[in-house]
Amino acid sequence: MIREQSGPPAGRANVAVTATATFNHQSLFSDSPKPMTIKGPTMAIQRLNHAVLYVRNVERSVTFYTTLLGFRTVFRLHADGDRVPEVAFLQAEGSSNDHDLGLLQIDGPADGPEARGRTAGLTHLAWEVETLAELKQVRTRLIEAGALVNETDHGTTKALYAHDPDGLEFEVCWLMPAELITSETGRTATMPLDLDSDIERFGADTLGGIGVSAPVAR
Repeated sequence: MIREQSGPPAGRANVAVTATATFNHQSLFSDSPKPMTIKGPTMAIQRLNHAVLYVRNVERSVTFYTTLLGFRTVFRLHADGDRVPEVAFLQAEGSSNDHDLGLLQIDGPADGPEARGRTAGLTHLAWEVETLAELKQVRTRLIEAGALVNETDHGTTKALYAHDPDGLEFEVCWLMPAELITSETGRTATMPLDLDSDIERFGADTLGGIGVSAPVAR
């Protein structure tokens, strides 16, 4: 069973929605941000796509989430020295999403000064936009705010990574619809994101995630 999509009705991305956003890109990270009115199309986040957690023991966490919550393991990466950590990607029951939960193992002491950056907890949350045009708009605003930290092409997922004012990381992504996934586009290699090239290839207003994270339109 595919999860029902909540939020605006299907076809929302084909309608130009204009709204007034009130913020100042340059002061978003201050304790007292100064408002500034910017008019333009809204960039609606459509759904939460996945969460990634730092854990102390991947095997233990996989057993917990699969046994108690019905997740299934869809992909594993095994530790390779300092280059690759122990990682597991899990999918929820009834989900057709690439993964709904990522688990990254952190090693080293759990307490004391050497534990900095090795605390179990949230790595990041990932939200979806519906079109590459919206992803490009998000990219522009994140750059202007000084919040963008990385841009990655994961094959079927085009992703922006950013930090909020508290330094918490989040991802904004566009997922390739199922009908466009081939052996070539579905590669697993991670590459730098070339958003303009992707827009030229897949279309600025192509709805993402259809048949993957969102149900196929009936």
